[in-house]
Amino acid sequence: MPTSRHPRSSGPAGRSGPSGGRGARETPGDSLAPELRRAVEHAGYYPALVSDVVAVALGGEEARAHLVHQETTFDGEEVRRHVTVVVLTPTRLVVAHADDGTDLVEGGTGGPRSHAAAASTEAVPLSQVRSVVLSHVVSRPDLYRGGDPAAELTVTIGWGSVQRLDLEPASCADPQCDADHGYSGSLSSDDVVLRVSAAADGADAVARALRFAGALSAATAGRASS
Repeated sequence: MPTSRHPRSSGPAGRSGPSGGRGARETPGDSLAPELRRAVEHAGYYPALVSDVVAVALGGEEARAHLVHQETTFDGEEVRRHVTVVVLTPTRLVVAHADDGTDLVEGGTGGPRSHAAAASTEAVPLSQVRSVVLSHVVSRPDLYRGGDPAAELTVTIGWGSVQRLDLEPASCADPQCDADHGYSGSLSSDDVVLRVSAAADGADAVARALRFAGALSAATAGRASS
């Protein structure tokens, strides 16, 4: 995740695209569908790096739907950004995440530090996707009409790689009881959680997230025929 110490990249820096002139070097990212590549470039987080790692993970498979989500977080006085790319193919769900890596030390331990970024991918067969959870938030529900856009949408996708256990003290029905009843909790799978809001990301971003979630839900429902 880039911090305030490191400038934001703008566009696919560091490489020439297909129209970059004679002798332009081809890269894995050049094989991405134009719409997906534009979305990665629009996010602005080292798009050349992100495009390449996504393309390698896709392995030439068709990208039927995608969602690119750039998020800004705050760590003390530093502003950090990172990007998550989720791509639906005919057989898999490909997830890529890029953020800040450990700074590299040049010239030995006493040398200057240079910024590093880390990008990881995971490819999950659709048959292993266990849940697609959508949380809709609407403003003025009393005025809501069918088809109105949501003010906020959270997409949670689980396939069992990451399990979250929420615990709280257990209690009984007797309000006078002060005995120790241990703990109760719930176990949930949330490998990817993407929160998109109209206020922060724009209404179009919420609509894109909804379309992707719908496509993923349809693909997992019909995975036997995929």
